[in-house]
Amino acid sequence: MPIQTTSHLGQEGIRKLLLQFSIPAIVAMAATSVYNVVDRIFIGQGVGPLAISGLALTLPFMNLAIAFGAMVGAGAATLVSIRMGQKRSDEAAKILGTTVLLNLVLSLTYSLVMLYFLDEILVLFGASSETLPFAHEFMQVILLGNLFQHSYLGLNGIMRASGYPHKSMTITLICVAINIVLAPLFIFAFHWGIRGAAFATVIAQFVGLIQTLRHFANPRHTLHFLPGHFTFNRSIIRDIFAIGLAPFFIQIGSCLVAIIINLQLVRYGGDYAVGAFGVVNSVLMLVAMIVMGLTQGMQPIVGFNYGARLFNRVRQAFKLTIYAATSIVSLGFVIGELFPHFIARAFTDSPALIEIATPGMRIALMFFPLVGFQMVASNFFQSIGHAKISIFLSLSRQVVFLIPALITLPLFFGLTGVWASLPTADFAACILTIFIVKRQMRKMERDPLPPPLELTLEPIIEEPSTN
Repeated sequence: MPIQTTSHLGQEGIRKLLLQFSIPAIVAMAATSVYNVVDRIFIGQGVGPLAISGLALTLPFMNLAIAFGAMVGAGAATLVSIRMGQKRSDEAAKILGTTVLLNLVLSLTYSLVMLYFLDEILVLFGASSETLPFAHEFMQVILLGNLFQHSYLGLNGIMRASGYPHKSMTITLICVAINIVLAPLFIFAFHWGIRGAAFATVIAQFVGLIQTLRHFANPRHTLHFLPGHFTFNRSIIRDIFAIGLAPFFIQIGSCLVAIIINLQLVRYGGDYAVGAFGVVNSVLMLVAMIVMGLTQGMQPIVGFNYGARLFNRVRQAFKLTIYAATSIVSLGFVIGELFPHFIARAFTDSPALIEIATPGMRIALMFFPLVGFQMVASNFFQSIGHAKISIFLSLSRQVVFLIPALITLPLFFGLTGVWASLPTADFAACILTIFIVKRQMRKMERDPLPPPLELTLEPIIEEPSTN
């Protein structure tokens, strides 16, 4: 049974709802992040420090794959929440059917293109003769299983948004457990190297996808598959993309940033600097993924109440999420600043890699307590359908501030400048976000009924059959 009826989202206390929806999402995201950290530890200890560097070089690939998955998954989940708030359940089922087909087409297209140009792209991303074999072996397996990851992540988000956050969390935890068991088995017992870690990931995601499909195949659930709804409905696709462009551009920006970071690290610090970034980024992503879990819990609450025009509840959910997110990133900041050497030592025995990662972590986390607010604000505007604002806020840190900092600061400070680019962008993006959020909140307070969503959100009209 779902965690609540749809009317419950418009009546229950916001704090209680945020806990109900966020805790499962946070547990799931934290578990996934912990696995990613443990996976890198297995690779670093079982394969070697250059394998960590090779894995770090695959980050742009992973970000790009997530970009397409997030565009469909986040857009569909937001639409489902709004449709349920508007009591249009049949249209939510049509969104689900369209999402399945979009995931299939996008994931297969991405895999085929990337596999064909794999080595050329890895060299473009900064791979050397020593790190290329590790990156190639890992990504070859991941791309072959991209369909499972893409479909699983998208449908899992819809499951959570449709009222099953605990079940969504449980499936994610099962995937993480499978990963943690199989990765050391494949790496240390079977001696499959970095390819073993990739196989463990793909197998776990396949199991997660099967469980998610079984959920939506059950007609007793709030939202489930209906045979006539597996169509490429242009109206639904347009609205999914309109909302999903925000997380899509976030990940595209992350992809571009990862490429530039890798190239600058190779230029100013060599292959070990790339590995050091892999260690630092694991810590950054561990905290960021927890905040993402929090914002995922906020999304159905905000989406439903916005669709039901309960705007005071929308603002309350937004503020509570900001307080919680700031507390989470502040804790990560303290741990990273106090124990960077201990954290790096867990990943590798290489003195060269540890020596680079330790100061890099301290510099990168300098303004980290500001990141939570910026992430919540971007997701908030996405959740209420204001895609343009969400996209702008998402891109401000990655493109407007971080990329110029990555290009200019290393010219004066070398490798230190690469690390310093991260907190520089955090600070600048936070200031810009504060200004935009204040302006939008004042506008919402002046207008008891805000302007229409930037989406169509009109009743879905069946397109004529071509049969």
